Amino acid sequence: MNVTDFEILKSVKRLEVERIGEGAGTLEDVVATEEPLEIRLAYTRPDGKRAEQSISVTMRTPGNDGELAAGFLYTEGIISKNADIESIAPCGPPAPNGLINVVRVELATDVEVDLDRLERHFYTSSSCGVCGKSSLDAIAVQGHYDLHKIGFRVSAEKLGSLPSSLREQQAVFERTGGLHASGLFDASGNITAVREDVGRHNALDKLIGQALLANSLPLIDFGIVVSGRASFELMQKAMMAGIPLLAAVGAPSSLAVELAEEFGMTLIGFLKKDKLNIYTRSDRIQ
Repeated sequence: MNVTDFEILKSVKRLEVERIGEGAGTLEDVVATEEPLEIRLAYTRPDGKRAEQSISVTMRTPGNDGELAAGFLYTEGIISKNADIESIAPCGPPAPNGLINVVRVELATDVEVDLDRLERHFYTSSSCGVCGKSSLDAIAVQGHYDLHKIGFRVSAEKLGSLPSSLREQQAVFERTGGLHASGLFDASGNITAVREDVGRHNALDKLIGQALLANSLPLIDFGIVVSGRASFELMQKAMMAGIPLLAAVGAPSSLAVELAEEFGMTLIGFLKKDKLNIYTRSDRIQ
């Protein structure tokens, strides 16, 4: 069994269901796995002593957990580069289903950690009560890259081919129909990496985490295609990774458009084979 097969097995669960209508009867169905992942951080305190703290619990689809943890820490501004991480490893006893749902990230001794940052800029819910201006100001403070002058360009025709290409590379979605995906693509419209998850933000964190661990950031020569809508949170994560263009199969939110305008990103919504909407920076679309 190769690694891909193993990851897929962790990502799905087989169930017996009763079907009514065409093909009625008892049959086996496959659903996407949803399990909690606790991220623990080992770091050096201001007094020089090492400490360990649980900083997040997210509901995710198992697989690429190390990438998810790395991407989360990076896009939340806790770390700024791969060298900040000494190791990432699962820890603790397995859950009853055999999965290990805790990952421990050991930071380098010279990394200064501001855990209050996690409380200051969590915008994971549309009901968070944080106004748009405050959100954009916070992102500006933690952003690493100026995307206004990035010359990445791609043709509308290539963009139109991305939804079907993304679907073809969604191994778990093909079996369950229940996962979001984020795909990294180049200026020729070739998708070079795909990550899936029940959470759209987790899928993008996995993709960015993979690039971080490979020392491939910033991703200024790439765009991102996402299977759902374009939210503020996805735009924020893409901006943190230096990605100048985000294309969504679904609709963008108003704050996602504001963020794209503020930071020089191209935002595309309602992406289909034969049409798309360009909300910001249309000069990057040929």
